[in-house]
Amino acid sequence: MRWSRAAGLPGRLPDGLGLALKVRDAGGPDRPLDLLLTSSGSGSLTRHLPLPRTDALAGPYSSLSGYRFPDRVRVVAAFPAEPGRGLPVRPSELAAALARRPARFRLCAAARGEPWRPFAVLSVHPARPVPAPDTVAFDPYAASLADLPPTDRLRTVREAAYAGSRQGRGAETPPREGRPTHDAEARDG
Repeated sequence: MRWSRAAGLPGRLPDGLGLALKVRDAGGPDRPLDLLLTSSGSGSLTRHLPLPRTDALAGPYSSLSGYRFPDRVRVVAAFPAEPGRGLPVRPSELAAALARRPARFRLCAAARGEPWRPFAVLSVHPARPVPAPDTVAFDPYAASLADLPPTDRLRTVREAAYAGSRQGRGAETPPREGRPTHDAEARDG
């Protein structure tokens, strides 16, 4: 998992916060699932809008657009287990705070008109050092599950951003074999 700041503003200013998760082997050996979540609201409208914050635990993070579950499209979100706790977003302060006490989130999903339904718990501990060549990259389209693909909303913009990020790092473009593509955006979520 990785936390990030969308605009890279100074730490004292609110910024859109990103929470990226990689579930290794979620779809079988060497088939990860990447979930990219952004600080947002939890309401039927605000779950689709990025909301700037200065505190990493001030509120939920959502996928902004939906994922195609077997029965309908749902937005995925991470809700802090202790929303009033406070957790700095500056990397130098974040590691020390997580060393004192890990952060926990409830991972939930909801379609339009549904309550949030929890499906997992995420515990965030201090980062382990990762050598530069092994830096983890995230791409929810390249690392999706065949039976849980992201919808096409924002796809063009996001794929361009991920391609630019890979190019800037000199990383290879991941194969998309077995990854479904969808032409129409579902209206649920």
